[in-house]
Amino acid sequence: MIFMIKRELYLSKIRKFIDKEEIKAITGVRRCGKTCLLKQIIDELEKRGVNNENILYVSLESSKYDNIKNYVDLNEYIFKQTENLKGKIYLLFDEIQLVSNWEKSINAYRIDLNCDIYITGSNSKLLSGELATLISGRYIKIDLYPFSFNEILGYYKVTNGNLTKDNEKSIFNKYLKYGGLPRVLDFDDDEKIDYLTDIYSTIVLKDIIYRNNMRNIGFLERLIKFLITNTGQIFSVNSIKKYLKHENINVSTNTISTYLKHITEAYILLKAQREEIKTKKLLSVNEKYYCIDPGFYQLQAGVNKSRGQILENVVFLELIRRKYRVTVGNIGKQEIDFICRKHDKTIYIQVSESILDENTREREFNPLEKISDNYPKYVLTLDDWDYSKNGITHLNVIDFLKNENI
Repeated sequence: MIFMIKRELYLSKIRKFIDKEEIKAITGVRRCGKTCLLKQIIDELEKRGVNNENILYVSLESSKYDNIKNYVDLNEYIFKQTENLKGKIYLLFDEIQLVSNWEKSINAYRIDLNCDIYITGSNSKLLSGELATLISGRYIKIDLYPFSFNEILGYYKVTNGNLTKDNEKSIFNKYLKYGGLPRVLDFDDDEKIDYLTDIYSTIVLKDIIYRNNMRNIGFLERLIKFLITNTGQIFSVNSIKKYLKHENINVSTNTISTYLKHITEAYILLKAQREEIKTKKLLSVNEKYYCIDPGFYQLQAGVNKSRGQILENVVFLELIRRKYRVTVGNIGKQEIDFICRKHDKTIYIQVSESILDENTREREFNPLEKISDNYPKYVLTLDDWDYSKNGITHLNVIDFLKNENI
């Protein structure tokens, strides 16, 4: 059923580069839909009249390819499969990082074959190091995220028909609880939690521990849980060290920095830097971390979950999806949740569960009122009343998520 959700946000970019020399590199957290997107690309190719024999899809997580361990094995397989083919060949490699020194093969295919190449991977280092040197300027990177709220609405519109406002609120509440990993939509509520637990454990085990040969597993798990349950809070390496020391865990700041690096490389957490609004200077300490999927927040925070925190997390994910460069703003001693930029566009956003209380309303509007430029400013809440004032727009979070023009 989930295949029916066309990932148009990503396909629209990929279509521009079909049959172009650039390697299409799709990266994202495990099980966010990379395989599904590759199959939708295959569907696009077939609609363009490409012969199925000329489309070679290799899923390196499948036991079918267990014998492919390194780039030599991969070359042997690919050249054997393509030796009698005529015309352009389309090579699609799913989870390419499972092949040792795969970069050498990908670069060689560009030279030795008349081909169009697509690769996926579950680590942000996919395009670092040797590959970046070998194919510098010859690839496009597509960051793939779990389903957005809009994509999930599209799924329910196909399966259930037109949706009422109450339907949308119910779907939104489920999205806050179970997130947007594609397969979650196929399960009932109890199965959703089991599935999220399995995926979370696999990411930690395979994409962080095994990949980086990490030994202090207990510390890693405590660190991830701490960051997820405190999503949207300001941290520095030193403040994390002090917290852990209070919990009788003594680790160096270098160890914490290394672990944070590996955690973000596996996409389970995303980092937002702080910025001084008046000077536009990025601050090198006290960053925020956001969870890649609301379902993981629910899994870790449990009964202690904060609705305000998860709303802020959801808005951050949507802004990143919309290709904004997002920082956390400082203006004096006050904070702007998000400064969002792309091309020549800038917007400022505050997120709160509710501003029905006058003091809360003042707290959210006041920092925005101090910003002297004329860029759009928004306060996003779950309220149905409109408290827009002084050029600042107050929107319901659901309306913001549905309006992709913001």
